[in-house]
Amino acid sequence: MPIISVCIPAYNRPEVLPALLDSILEQDFDDYEIVICEDKSPLRQDIAKVVSNYLNKFPGRIAYFENEKNLGYDANLRNLFEKATGQYCMFMGNDDLMCAGALSTVAGALGRHPDVGVILRSYASFDGTPDNIAQVFRYFDKEKKFPAGAETIATFYRRSVVIPGMVIHREAALELTTERFDGTLLYQLYLVANILVTKNAVFLPEILVLYRNGGVPDFGNSEKEKGKFIPTEQTPASSVYFVQGMLDIVAHTEKARNVSIYYSILSDIGNYSYPILAIQARRPLRVFVKYGYDLAKLGLWRYPLFHLYFWALLLVGPTQLDKLIIYIKSRMGHTPRFGTAAKKGA
Repeated sequence: MPIISVCIPAYNRPEVLPALLDSILEQDFDDYEIVICEDKSPLRQDIAKVVSNYLNKFPGRIAYFENEKNLGYDANLRNLFEKATGQYCMFMGNDDLMCAGALSTVAGALGRHPDVGVILRSYASFDGTPDNIAQVFRYFDKEKKFPAGAETIATFYRRSVVIPGMVIHREAALELTTERFDGTLLYQLYLVANILVTKNAVFLPEILVLYRNGGVPDFGNSEKEKGKFIPTEQTPASSVYFVQGMLDIVAHTEKARNVSIYYSILSDIGNYSYPILAIQARRPLRVFVKYGYDLAKLGLWRYPLFHLYFWALLLVGPTQLDKLIIYIKSRMGHTPRFGTAAKKGA
């Protein structure tokens, strides 16, 4: 049993898959496997051809599976947990890149900290080529361990939306298997919330993965996703549905696991709602105002920063605000901290 299973949910994008596989296979760490589950995409044959070349060059390192039907994002994540054999699953989007030393960094943290259920990593986004870094996402300035419980769930929950580099204890995930939230694109949030009820967590400040900007979303093809998401487009309605899904998972977890997390997570989403608003800020004014109103109705109206972001986007626009936020984060070395959720850990 390897320590780490690098899990790749594959759907289209065969042209960038070799770069991802190369970035994994060049790691300075050997106790890992690569597991790929292709989700019956239109470009399945092209993906299979790419993987076949690597299977021949690296026998025994890669396990490749083709789904009989399109499962969708959430069910395919669950499928990867089932197909993997490692103690931990580290997820990578099929168009992302793994940084040098990432696997040894993760393994080192697992050796230093007991009973870890989730590792939250730092990552960077890039435009075009990996040397063109657009933004760094680092939530704390140093390695932190977090004890199991409500405060840690509130800290990790929203910060686990972007999945590349997320590390999750495989057996703990298998024990929590459910189809309840299929079609939300948030299965990892369900796992994070529930695993951290009883297991500890770690944040790593090292940039472990690179997230490729500009990718076209492929969600909305599976039966559970149809009508909620539209392939190639992120609509205001789908964005509202996404946030509602985040809150539905929290409400369910709070009741099922008897852990008080709903309002602390709602507060964290409100305090850091700029990306949620900004993603639709280039829409026509009437559309964006309605979008803001729909988000406010979910409970975000409670938080002054939500209103500040909304009016700033209206008056200044996302281009200038994005530049300002990137500048502030680069000067600080990490994301600014608002509220109590982001201040825990040791």
